[in-house]
Amino acid sequence: MATPLRFLSYRYPWLYDGISRTAALTVGGERRFRSLALQNIALSPASEVLDLCCGGGQTSVFLASSGAQVTGLDASPRAIERARRRVPHATFVEGWAEAMPLADASFDLVHSSAALHEMESDQRRRIFAEVGRVLKPDGQFVLVDFHQPQNPLFWPGLALFLWLFETHTAWGMLAVDLGQELADLGFVDQRSQLYAGGSLQVIQATKSVGSTPSKPDNAGEV
Repeated sequence: MATPLRFLSYRYPWLYDGISRTAALTVGGERRFRSLALQNIALSPASEVLDLCCGGGQTSVFLASSGAQVTGLDASPRAIERARRRVPHATFVEGWAEAMPLADASFDLVHSSAALHEMESDQRRRIFAEVGRVLKPDGQFVLVDFHQPQNPLFWPGLALFLWLFETHTAWGMLAVDLGQELADLGFVDQRSQLYAGGSLQVIQATKSVGSTPSKPDNAGEV
């Protein structure tokens, strides 16, 4: 069940942005947070990048600053409207992440920033399958999201944040092995890194050449 603070944070973008910036201090600030999943990845003006579940375009701004061709996708019309105002030179599409209205093999990179913890487990697997569909062969999927802290000093802060602003799906994320879920769907060459005492995880994975990650049995259901 959503908390009142969660509802307010989505209703008022300034509140959501303030919360995001405050949380990003645990890894050195917002700009560093936005760059965590892109370490050792070179983007060029020819790169086609999908900002998955882009929200109001907070990460789209950073992706577009690299010069890449950025497309943002989100299910919220209000969020898409804000993103278009924030990044007018990017392309934004309204749609569900588990049934993207996007062409096969059309992106070099798919980026997900703190969005997957919003999803139920079956929904998340469908999203992973869709990521594999829209990625070009050898394209990369990069993500940053919550993780069970390895340093106990980070537990109170994370627990308070989840209790105030998140739902049961975020708590469930702490017990999920995202790397294994991606491997099960055919992603290879995984690289992972933990930050903020282990409370944040970054995963970079590659779609293998000549293959599309196999879909779970219920893929395509919305």
